[in-house]
Amino acid sequence: MIIKNILVVSFSTAGSRILGLLRDILIFAALGATRWNDAFILALTLPNLFRRLLGEGALTSALVPVFSDVLKKSGRSQAFVFLNQVLLRLLLILITLVVGGILLLGLLSNNDLLPEKWVLGANLSVILLPYMLFICLAAIVSAGLNLVGRFAVAASTPMLLNASMIGALLIGIWLEDEPGRIVYWLCGGVLFGGFLQLAVPTCDLAYQGWRPKMGEPLRAEIAELWQLFVPGVLGAAILQVNILVSRLLAYSLDESAVSVLYLASRLMELPLGIFTVAVATVFFPILAGAVSDENDQAFAKSFVQGMRLIIGISLPAGIGLIILSEPILELIRWGNFDSDNAAQTVPLIAVYGLGLPFYSASTFATKGLHACKDMRSPVRVAGLCLLVNLVSSIVLMQFLGAVGLAISNVLAAIVQTVCLWRALTRHRSGLNELPLRDAFLKIGASGMVMGLVCLIGAQALLSFGFSAKEYALVTLCLVIPGCIIVYFTILYWLRFEELKILTTYLKRWITTRKRS
Repeated sequence: MIIKNILVVSFSTAGSRILGLLRDILIFAALGATRWNDAFILALTLPNLFRRLLGEGALTSALVPVFSDVLKKSGRSQAFVFLNQVLLRLLLILITLVVGGILLLGLLSNNDLLPEKWVLGANLSVILLPYMLFICLAAIVSAGLNLVGRFAVAASTPMLLNASMIGALLIGIWLEDEPGRIVYWLCGGVLFGGFLQLAVPTCDLAYQGWRPKMGEPLRAEIAELWQLFVPGVLGAAILQVNILVSRLLAYSLDESAVSVLYLASRLMELPLGIFTVAVATVFFPILAGAVSDENDQAFAKSFVQGMRLIIGISLPAGIGLIILSEPILELIRWGNFDSDNAAQTVPLIAVYGLGLPFYSASTFATKGLHACKDMRSPVRVAGLCLLVNLVSSIVLMQFLGAVGLAISNVLAAIVQTVCLWRALTRHRSGLNELPLRDAFLKIGASGMVMGLVCLIGAQALLSFGFSAKEYALVTLCLVIPGCIIVYFTILYWLRFEELKILTTYLKRWITTRKRS
Protein backbone atom coordinates (compact mmCIF):
# COMPACT_ATOMS: atom_id res chain seq x y z
CA MET A 1 0.00 0.00 0.00
CA ILE A 2 2.89 2.37 0.78
CA ILE A 3 4.48 1.87 -2.65
CA LYS A 4 1.08 2.16 -4.31
CA ASN A 5 0.39 5.51 -2.65
CA ILE A 6 3.88 6.75 -3.51
CA LEU A 7 3.31 5.83 -7.15
CA VAL A 8 -0.09 7.56 -7.13
CA VAL A 9 1.41 10.76 -5.74
CA SER A 10 4.50 10.47 -7.96
CA PHE A 11 2.51 10.08 -11.19
CA SER A 12 0.16 12.91 -10.20
CA THR A 13 3.10 15.11 -9.31
CA ALA A 14 4.91 14.11 -12.50
CA GLY A 15 1.95 15.34 -14.53
CA SER A 16 2.01 18.58 -12.60
CA ARG A 17 5.77 19.02 -13.03
CA ILE A 18 5.60 18.34 -16.78
CA LEU A 19 2.87 20.95 -17.10
CA GLY A 20 4.95 23.21 -14.86
CA LEU A 21 7.94 22.78 -17.16
CA LEU A 22 5.77 23.63 -20.18
CA ARG A 23 4.47 26.65 -18.26
CA ASP A 24 8.01 27.83 -17.51
CA ILE A 25 9.06 27.35 -21.14
CA LEU A 26 6.14 29.54 -22.22
CA ILE A 27 6.88 32.15 -19.53
CA PHE A 28 10.52 32.44 -20.56
CA ALA A 29 9.61 32.41 -24.25
CA ALA A 30 7.10 35.24 -23.72
CA LEU A 31 8.92 37.30 -21.07
CA GLY A 32 12.54 36.17 -21.38
CA ALA A 33 14.96 36.77 -18.51
CA THR A 34 13.76 40.37 -18.20
CA ARG A 35 12.57 42.76 -15.49
CA TRP A 36 8.98 41.61 -16.14
CA ASN A 37 9.84 38.01 -15.42
CA ASP A 38 11.99 38.97 -12.43
CA ALA A 39 9.14 41.10 -11.02
CA PHE A 40 6.59 38.31 -11.53
CA ILE A 41 8.79 35.73 -9.77
CA LEU A 42 9.44 38.13 -6.90
CA ALA A 43 5.71 38.94 -6.58
CA LEU A 44 4.81 35.25 -6.51
CA THR A 45 7.40 34.69 -3.76
CA LEU A 46 5.22 36.48 -1.18
CA PRO A 47 2.07 34.28 -1.40
CA ASN A 48 4.29 31.20 -1.71
CA LEU A 49 6.09 32.29 1.45
CA PHE A 50 2.82 32.36 3.38
CA ARG A 51 1.78 29.08 1.76
CA ARG A 52 4.85 27.51 3.36
CA LEU A 53 4.08 29.17 6.68
CA LEU A 54 0.30 28.84 6.94
CA GLY A 55 -0.46 26.15 4.40
CA GLU A 56 1.52 23.12 3.42
CA GLY A 57 4.46 23.98 5.68
CA ALA A 58 4.31 24.68 9.40
CA LEU A 59 0.55 24.48 9.90
CA THR A 60 0.20 21.23 7.97
CA SER A 61 3.13 19.73 9.88
CA ALA A 62 1.45 20.69 13.16
CA LEU A 63 -1.99 19.56 11.95
CA VAL A 64 -1.08 16.04 10.81
CA PRO A 65 0.00 14.54 14.18
CA VAL A 66 -2.95 16.08 16.07
CA PHE A 67 -5.46 15.15 13.35
CA SER A 68 -4.02 11.61 13.38
CA ASP A 69 -4.59 11.39 17.15
CA VAL A 70 -8.20 12.64 16.87
CA LEU A 71 -8.88 10.27 13.97
CA LYS A 72 -7.60 7.25 15.89
CA LYS A 73 -9.35 8.10 19.16
CA SER A 74 -12.64 9.70 18.08
CA GLY A 75 -13.27 8.74 14.46
CA ARG A 76 -13.57 10.58 11.17
CA SER A 77 -16.54 12.84 12.01
CA GLN A 78 -14.79 14.33 15.04
CA ALA A 79 -11.56 14.70 13.05
CA PHE A 80 -13.48 16.74 10.46
CA VAL A 81 -14.86 18.96 13.23
CA PHE A 82 -11.28 19.62 14.33
CA LEU A 83 -10.28 20.35 10.72
CA ASN A 84 -13.13 22.87 10.35
CA GLN A 85 -12.09 24.72 13.48
CA VAL A 86 -8.55 25.00 12.10
CA LEU A 87 -9.83 26.18 8.70
CA LEU A 88 -11.98 28.92 10.26
CA ARG A 89 -9.07 30.31 12.25
CA LEU A 90 -6.81 30.16 9.22
CA LEU A 91 -9.39 31.95 7.05
CA LEU A 92 -9.63 34.88 9.48
CA ILE A 93 -5.83 35.19 9.64
CA LEU A 94 -5.52 35.06 5.85
CA ILE A 95 -8.17 37.71 5.23
CA THR A 96 -6.37 40.04 7.64
CA LEU A 97 -3.01 39.42 5.96
CA VAL A 98 -4.33 39.84 2.42
CA VAL A 99 -6.15 43.11 3.15
CA GLY A 100 -3.22 44.53 5.13
CA GLY A 101 -0.71 43.40 2.50
CA ILE A 102 -2.66 44.96 -0.37
CA LEU A 103 -2.85 48.30 1.47
CA LEU A 104 0.87 48.29 2.27
CA LEU A 105 2.00 47.17 -1.19
CA GLY A 106 -0.39 49.67 -2.77
CA LEU A 107 1.44 52.45 -0.95
CA LEU A 108 4.82 51.13 -2.11
CA SER A 109 3.67 50.84 -5.73
CA ASN A 110 2.77 54.55 -5.72
CA ASN A 111 6.08 55.65 -4.20
CA ASP A 112 8.01 57.77 -6.69
CA LEU A 113 11.22 57.42 -4.67
CA LEU A 114 11.56 53.69 -5.38
CA PRO A 115 13.38 52.44 -8.53
CA GLU A 116 11.05 51.42 -11.35
CA LYS A 117 11.70 47.68 -11.05
CA TRP A 118 10.79 47.71 -7.34
CA VAL A 119 7.56 49.59 -8.10
CA LEU A 120 6.76 46.98 -10.77
CA GLY A 121 7.38 44.19 -8.25
CA ALA A 122 5.04 45.86 -5.72
CA ASN A 123 2.34 46.32 -8.40
CA LEU A 124 2.34 42.64 -9.36
CA SER A 125 2.44 41.65 -5.67
CA VAL A 126 -0.84 43.54 -5.08
CA ILE A 127 -2.48 41.49 -7.83
CA LEU A 128 -1.09 38.12 -6.72
CA LEU A 129 -1.56 38.43 -2.96
CA PRO A 130 -5.15 37.00 -2.95
CA TYR A 131 -3.65 33.77 -4.34
CA MET A 132 -2.28 33.26 -0.83
CA LEU A 133 -5.80 32.79 0.55
CA PHE A 134 -6.70 30.04 -1.94
CA ILE A 135 -3.46 28.09 -1.73
CA CYS A 136 -3.14 28.11 2.08
CA LEU A 137 -6.69 26.81 2.59
CA ALA A 138 -6.15 24.25 -0.19
CA ALA A 139 -3.04 22.91 1.56
CA ILE A 140 -4.97 22.20 4.78
CA VAL A 141 -7.85 20.55 2.91
CA SER A 142 -5.31 18.40 1.01
CA ALA A 143 -3.66 17.37 4.29
CA GLY A 144 -7.07 16.23 5.52
CA LEU A 145 -7.51 14.14 2.38
CA ASN A 146 -4.10 12.51 2.84
CA LEU A 147 -4.92 11.55 6.40
CA VAL A 148 -8.08 9.70 5.32
CA GLY A 149 -6.08 7.85 2.65
CA ARG A 150 -6.90 10.05 -0.36
CA PHE A 151 -3.70 11.05 -2.17
CA ALA A 152 -4.46 11.33 -5.89
CA VAL A 153 -6.72 14.41 -5.94
CA ALA A 154 -4.57 16.40 -3.52
CA ALA A 155 -1.40 15.55 -5.48
CA SER A 156 -2.94 16.43 -8.85
CA THR A 157 -4.32 19.88 -7.94
CA PRO A 158 -1.08 21.69 -8.93
CA MET A 159 -1.89 20.59 -12.49
CA LEU A 160 -4.94 22.85 -12.32
CA LEU A 161 -2.74 25.83 -11.48
CA ASN A 162 -0.29 25.03 -14.26
CA ALA A 163 -3.07 24.47 -16.80
CA SER A 164 -4.70 27.77 -15.82
CA MET A 165 -1.40 29.66 -16.15
CA ILE A 166 -0.65 28.03 -19.52
CA GLY A 167 -4.12 28.93 -20.82
CA ALA A 168 -3.78 32.52 -19.61
CA LEU A 169 -0.31 32.78 -21.17
CA LEU A 170 -1.50 31.49 -24.54
CA ILE A 171 -4.38 33.98 -24.55
CA GLY A 172 -1.99 36.77 -23.54
CA ILE A 173 0.53 35.86 -26.26
CA TRP A 174 -2.28 35.73 -28.82
CA LEU A 175 -3.83 39.07 -27.87
CA GLU A 176 -0.79 41.08 -26.77
CA ASP A 177 2.60 41.90 -28.24
CA GLU A 178 4.37 43.39 -25.23
CA PRO A 179 5.72 41.41 -22.24
CA GLY A 180 4.44 44.21 -19.98
CA ARG A 181 0.87 43.26 -20.89
CA ILE A 182 1.30 39.50 -21.13
CA VAL A 183 2.48 39.40 -17.50
CA TYR A 184 -0.93 40.62 -16.29
CA TRP A 185 -2.66 37.77 -18.12
CA LEU A 186 -0.24 35.45 -16.35
CA CYS A 187 -1.24 36.92 -12.97
CA GLY A 188 -4.91 36.30 -13.82
CA GLY A 189 -4.07 32.66 -14.59
CA VAL A 190 -2.44 32.30 -11.16
CA LEU A 191 -5.54 33.61 -9.36
CA PHE A 192 -7.97 31.39 -11.29
CA GLY A 193 -5.70 28.37 -10.84
CA GLY A 194 -5.53 29.03 -7.10
CA PHE A 195 -9.32 29.03 -6.90
CA LEU A 196 -9.45 25.66 -8.69
CA GLN A 197 -6.80 24.25 -6.34
CA LEU A 198 -9.09 24.97 -3.41
CA ALA A 199 -12.41 23.99 -5.02
CA VAL A 200 -11.46 20.52 -6.34
CA PRO A 201 -10.01 18.96 -3.13
CA THR A 202 -12.83 20.54 -1.11
CA CYS A 203 -15.35 18.69 -3.28
CA ASP A 204 -13.43 15.42 -2.80
CA LEU A 205 -13.30 15.96 0.96
CA ALA A 206 -17.06 16.54 0.97
CA TYR A 207 -17.43 13.20 -0.85
CA GLN A 208 -15.53 11.60 2.06
CA GLY A 209 -18.13 12.89 4.51
CA TRP A 210 -16.76 16.33 5.40
CA ARG A 211 -19.26 19.12 6.04
CA PRO A 212 -18.55 22.75 7.04
CA LYS A 213 -19.81 22.33 10.62
CA MET A 214 -18.00 23.65 13.69
CA GLY A 215 -19.36 21.37 16.42
CA GLU A 216 -18.22 21.63 20.03
CA PRO A 217 -14.90 23.47 20.46
CA LEU A 218 -12.00 21.02 20.74
CA ARG A 219 -9.95 23.24 23.01
CA ALA A 220 -7.34 20.68 24.07
CA GLU A 221 -6.60 19.67 20.47
CA ILE A 222 -6.49 23.28 19.26
CA ALA A 223 -4.15 24.15 22.14
CA GLU A 224 -1.85 21.26 21.20
CA LEU A 225 -1.93 22.40 17.56
CA TRP A 226 -0.85 25.91 18.53
CA GLN A 227 1.92 24.52 20.74
CA LEU A 228 3.29 22.66 17.73
CA PHE A 229 2.56 25.42 15.23
CA VAL A 230 4.24 28.39 16.92
CA PRO A 231 7.79 26.98 16.96
CA GLY A 232 7.12 25.32 13.60
CA VAL A 233 6.13 28.60 11.98
CA LEU A 234 9.27 30.23 13.32
CA GLY A 235 11.37 27.55 11.63
CA ALA A 236 9.39 27.79 8.40
CA ALA A 237 9.62 31.58 8.54
CA ILE A 238 13.39 31.41 8.80
CA LEU A 239 13.56 29.05 5.80
CA GLN A 240 11.28 31.30 3.75
CA VAL A 241 13.25 34.39 4.76
CA ASN A 242 16.25 32.43 3.50
CA ILE A 243 14.60 32.09 0.08
CA LEU A 244 13.45 35.71 0.12
CA VAL A 245 16.96 36.93 1.00
CA SER A 246 18.39 34.99 -1.95
CA ARG A 247 15.75 36.43 -4.30
CA LEU A 248 16.31 39.99 -3.07
CA LEU A 249 20.09 39.66 -3.38
CA ALA A 250 19.63 38.27 -6.90
CA TYR A 251 17.20 41.10 -7.71
CA SER A 252 19.93 43.57 -6.78
CA LEU A 253 22.50 41.94 -9.10
CA ASP A 254 21.04 42.47 -12.58
CA GLU A 255 17.84 42.11 -14.61
CA SER A 256 18.21 38.38 -15.27
CA ALA A 257 19.63 36.94 -12.03
CA VAL A 258 16.25 36.18 -10.41
CA SER A 259 14.94 34.56 -13.58
CA VAL A 260 17.92 32.27 -14.23
CA LEU A 261 18.14 31.25 -10.55
CA TYR A 262 14.42 30.49 -10.60
CA LEU A 263 14.68 28.39 -13.75
CA ALA A 264 17.64 26.40 -12.42
CA SER A 265 15.86 25.73 -9.12
CA ARG A 266 12.69 24.72 -10.98
CA LEU A 267 14.61 22.11 -12.98
CA MET A 268 16.09 20.83 -9.72
CA GLU A 269 12.61 20.71 -8.19
CA LEU A 270 11.34 18.48 -11.01
CA PRO A 271 12.76 15.23 -9.50
CA LEU A 272 12.45 16.70 -6.00
CA GLY A 273 8.72 17.23 -6.45
CA ILE A 274 7.96 14.08 -8.38
CA PHE A 275 9.50 11.65 -5.91
CA THR A 276 10.86 13.26 -2.73
CA VAL A 277 7.66 15.15 -1.97
CA ALA A 278 5.64 12.03 -2.87
CA VAL A 279 7.58 9.88 -0.39
CA ALA A 280 7.35 12.54 2.33
CA THR A 281 3.62 12.99 1.70
CA VAL A 282 2.89 9.25 1.99
CA PHE A 283 5.24 8.49 4.88
CA PHE A 284 4.36 11.51 7.05
CA PRO A 285 0.97 10.11 8.23
CA ILE A 286 2.62 6.69 8.73
CA LEU A 287 5.37 8.18 10.90
CA ALA A 288 2.84 10.26 12.84
CA GLY A 289 0.72 7.13 13.38
CA ALA A 290 3.74 5.21 14.69
CA VAL A 291 4.39 8.02 17.17
CA SER A 292 0.71 7.98 18.24
CA ASP A 293 0.99 4.21 18.80
CA GLU A 294 4.29 4.69 20.66
CA ASN A 295 5.89 2.16 18.31
CA ASP A 296 9.55 3.19 17.96
CA GLN A 297 10.43 0.14 15.90
CA ALA A 298 7.74 0.90 13.29
CA PHE A 299 8.87 4.53 13.16
CA ALA A 300 12.52 3.59 12.59
CA LYS A 301 11.66 1.01 9.93
CA SER A 302 9.40 3.40 8.01
CA PHE A 303 11.83 6.31 8.24
CA VAL A 304 14.81 4.28 7.02
CA GLN A 305 12.75 2.84 4.18
CA GLY A 306 11.59 6.30 3.12
CA MET A 307 15.10 7.77 3.29
CA ARG A 308 16.55 4.95 1.17
CA LEU A 309 13.85 5.51 -1.44
CA ILE A 310 14.51 9.26 -1.50
CA ILE A 311 18.30 9.04 -1.86
CA GLY A 312 17.91 6.20 -4.36
CA ILE A 313 16.13 8.58 -6.74
CA SER A 314 17.59 12.00 -5.89
CA LEU A 315 21.28 11.03 -6.27
CA PRO A 316 21.06 9.75 -9.88
CA ALA A 317 18.69 12.60 -10.73
CA GLY A 318 21.28 15.08 -9.46
CA ILE A 319 24.03 13.41 -11.48
CA GLY A 320 21.83 13.58 -14.58
CA LEU A 321 21.19 17.30 -14.07
CA ILE A 322 24.91 18.01 -13.77
CA ILE A 323 25.89 16.11 -16.94
CA LEU A 324 22.88 16.96 -19.13
CA SER A 325 22.29 20.58 -18.10
CA GLU A 326 23.22 21.99 -21.53
CA PRO A 327 20.93 19.78 -23.70
CA ILE A 328 18.10 20.19 -21.15
CA LEU A 329 18.32 23.97 -21.42
CA GLU A 330 18.73 23.92 -25.19
CA LEU A 331 15.52 21.93 -25.54
CA ILE A 332 13.48 24.38 -23.46
CA ARG A 333 15.09 27.53 -24.91
CA TRP A 334 12.62 29.37 -27.13
CA GLY A 335 11.47 32.91 -27.91
CA ASN A 336 12.94 35.67 -25.76
CA PHE A 337 15.06 33.26 -23.69
CA ASP A 338 18.32 33.58 -25.62
CA SER A 339 21.63 31.69 -25.66
CA ASP A 340 23.27 34.14 -23.24
CA ASN A 341 20.52 33.48 -20.67
CA ALA A 342 21.01 29.73 -21.19
CA ALA A 343 24.77 30.06 -20.67
CA GLN A 344 24.08 31.85 -17.37
CA THR A 345 21.76 29.05 -16.25
CA VAL A 346 23.92 25.99 -17.04
CA PRO A 347 26.35 26.31 -14.08
CA LEU A 348 23.44 27.03 -11.75
CA ILE A 349 21.75 23.75 -12.73
CA ALA A 350 25.00 21.88 -12.05
CA VAL A 351 25.25 23.43 -8.57
CA TYR A 352 21.62 22.61 -7.73
CA GLY A 353 22.08 19.08 -9.09
CA LEU A 354 24.92 18.60 -6.61
CA GLY A 355 22.64 19.76 -3.80
CA LEU A 356 19.58 17.72 -4.81
CA PRO A 357 20.24 14.73 -2.48
CA PHE A 358 20.72 17.11 0.47
CA TYR A 359 17.52 19.05 -0.28
CA SER A 360 15.68 15.74 -0.49
CA ALA A 361 17.14 14.27 2.70
CA SER A 362 16.51 17.44 4.73
CA THR A 363 12.90 17.58 3.51
CA PHE A 364 12.21 14.05 4.74
CA ALA A 365 14.17 14.48 7.99
CA THR A 366 12.11 17.57 8.79
CA LYS A 367 8.92 15.54 8.34
CA GLY A 368 10.34 12.90 10.68
CA LEU A 369 10.90 15.48 13.42
CA HIS A 370 7.44 16.98 12.87
CA ALA A 371 5.91 13.51 13.18
CA CYS A 372 7.65 13.28 16.57
CA LYS A 373 5.98 16.61 17.44
CA ASP A 374 9.40 18.23 17.69
CA MET A 375 8.98 21.63 16.03
CA ARG A 376 11.84 23.30 17.90
CA SER A 377 14.81 21.44 16.46
CA PRO A 378 13.98 22.46 12.85
CA VAL A 379 13.73 26.08 14.09
CA ARG A 380 17.23 26.03 15.56
CA VAL A 381 18.62 24.33 12.46
CA ALA A 382 16.82 26.80 10.18
CA GLY A 383 18.33 29.72 12.08
CA LEU A 384 21.82 28.30 11.58
CA CYS A 385 21.12 27.69 7.88
CA LEU A 386 19.90 31.26 7.44
CA LEU A 387 23.18 32.53 8.88
CA VAL A 388 25.24 30.18 6.68
CA ASN A 389 23.30 31.18 3.56
CA LEU A 390 23.36 34.92 4.29
CA VAL A 391 27.06 35.18 5.08
CA SER A 392 28.20 32.91 2.24
CA SER A 393 25.80 34.63 -0.23
CA ILE A 394 27.12 38.11 0.54
CA VAL A 395 30.72 36.90 0.16
CA LEU A 396 30.36 34.59 -2.85
CA MET A 397 28.06 36.83 -4.93
CA GLN A 398 30.87 39.41 -5.03
CA PHE A 399 33.05 36.98 -6.98
CA LEU A 400 30.65 34.52 -8.62
CA GLY A 401 27.37 36.45 -8.99
CA ALA A 402 24.29 34.24 -9.24
CA VAL A 403 26.44 31.09 -9.07
CA GLY A 404 27.65 32.23 -5.66
CA LEU A 405 24.04 32.48 -4.47
CA ALA A 406 23.32 28.94 -5.70
CA ILE A 407 26.46 27.56 -3.97
CA SER A 408 25.39 29.27 -0.73
CA ASN A 409 21.96 27.62 -0.93
CA VAL A 410 23.57 24.20 -1.33
CA LEU A 411 25.99 24.79 1.56
CA ALA A 412 23.01 25.68 3.77
CA ALA A 413 21.21 22.49 2.63
CA ILE A 414 24.23 20.34 3.57
CA VAL A 415 24.40 21.92 7.04
CA GLN A 416 20.64 21.44 7.44
CA THR A 417 20.79 17.74 6.53
CA VAL A 418 23.56 16.95 9.01
CA CYS A 419 21.95 18.86 11.88
CA LEU A 420 18.45 17.44 11.30
CA TRP A 421 19.78 13.89 11.24
CA ARG A 422 21.54 14.42 14.56
CA ALA A 423 18.37 15.87 16.08
CA LEU A 424 16.32 12.92 14.82
CA THR A 425 18.68 10.28 16.21
CA ARG A 426 18.40 11.92 19.64
CA HIS A 427 14.61 11.43 19.47
CA ARG A 428 14.60 7.88 18.22
CA SER A 429 17.34 5.65 19.57
CA GLY A 430 16.21 2.90 17.18
CA LEU A 431 17.53 4.92 14.25
CA ASN A 432 21.10 4.16 13.28
CA GLU A 433 23.29 4.68 10.24
CA LEU A 434 24.03 1.06 9.38
CA PRO A 435 20.93 0.28 7.22
CA LEU A 436 21.37 3.62 5.47
CA ARG A 437 25.13 3.29 5.01
CA ASP A 438 24.80 -0.02 3.18
CA ALA A 439 22.06 1.39 0.95
CA PHE A 440 24.04 4.59 0.22
CA LEU A 441 27.05 2.55 -0.89
CA LYS A 442 24.89 0.63 -3.36
CA ILE A 443 23.24 3.85 -4.58
CA GLY A 444 26.59 5.62 -4.90
CA ALA A 445 28.20 2.80 -6.88
CA SER A 446 25.20 2.55 -9.21
CA GLY A 447 25.11 6.32 -9.63
CA MET A 448 28.80 6.53 -10.56
CA VAL A 449 28.43 3.89 -13.28
CA MET A 450 25.25 5.56 -14.53
CA GLY A 451 26.99 8.96 -14.64
CA LEU A 452 29.87 7.50 -16.66
CA VAL A 453 27.44 5.95 -19.15
CA CYS A 454 25.57 9.26 -19.34
CA LEU A 455 28.75 11.23 -20.04
CA ILE A 456 30.01 8.79 -22.69
CA GLY A 457 26.60 8.67 -24.39
CA ALA A 458 26.23 12.46 -24.51
CA GLN A 459 29.76 12.90 -25.91
CA ALA A 460 29.30 10.14 -28.49
CA LEU A 461 26.20 11.80 -29.93
CA LEU A 462 28.17 15.01 -30.58
CA SER A 463 29.96 13.27 -33.46
CA PHE A 464 26.77 12.81 -35.50
CA GLY A 465 26.58 16.45 -36.65
CA PHE A 466 23.13 17.25 -35.27
CA SER A 467 21.93 20.82 -34.93
CA ALA A 468 21.73 22.16 -31.36
CA LYS A 469 18.01 21.41 -31.00
CA GLU A 470 18.33 17.99 -32.67
CA TYR A 471 21.26 17.06 -30.44
CA ALA A 472 19.34 18.09 -27.31
CA LEU A 473 16.26 16.09 -28.31
CA VAL A 474 18.17 12.96 -29.36
CA THR A 475 20.40 13.08 -26.27
CA LEU A 476 17.53 13.35 -23.81
CA CYS A 477 15.41 10.74 -25.61
CA LEU A 478 18.22 8.17 -25.82
CA VAL A 479 20.62 8.86 -22.97
CA ILE A 480 18.11 9.35 -20.13
CA PRO A 481 16.17 6.07 -20.70
CA GLY A 482 19.45 4.22 -21.20
CA CYS A 483 20.89 5.59 -17.97
CA ILE A 484 17.73 4.70 -16.05
CA ILE A 485 17.98 1.11 -17.27
CA VAL A 486 21.68 0.93 -16.34
CA TYR A 487 21.11 2.41 -12.89
CA PHE A 488 18.23 0.18 -11.86
CA THR A 489 19.88 -2.91 -13.35
CA ILE A 490 22.92 -2.36 -11.14
CA LEU A 491 20.70 -1.74 -8.12
CA TYR A 492 18.92 -5.01 -8.89
CA TRP A 493 22.23 -6.89 -9.04
CA LEU A 494 23.27 -5.29 -5.75
CA ARG A 495 19.97 -6.42 -4.16
CA PHE A 496 18.75 -2.96 -3.22
CA GLU A 497 15.88 -3.73 -0.84
CA GLU A 498 13.40 -1.01 -1.87
CA LEU A 499 13.77 -1.96 -5.55
CA LYS A 500 12.65 -5.48 -4.67
CA ILE A 501 9.55 -4.09 -2.91
CA LEU A 502 8.77 -1.92 -5.94
CA THR A 503 9.17 -4.74 -8.49
CA THR A 504 7.03 -7.06 -6.33
CA TYR A 505 4.24 -4.49 -6.28
CA LEU A 506 4.50 -3.93 -10.04
CA LYS A 507 4.33 -7.68 -10.73
CA ARG A 508 1.28 -7.97 -8.47
CA TRP A 509 -0.35 -5.00 -10.24
CA ILE A 510 0.30 -6.53 -13.70
CA THR A 511 -1.09 -9.90 -12.56
CA THR A 512 -4.24 -8.24 -11.19
CA ARG A 513 -4.73 -6.35 -14.45
CA LYS A 514 -4.43 -9.55 -16.50
CA ARG A 515 -7.02 -11.32 -14.35
CA SER A 516 -9.45 -8.42 -14.65
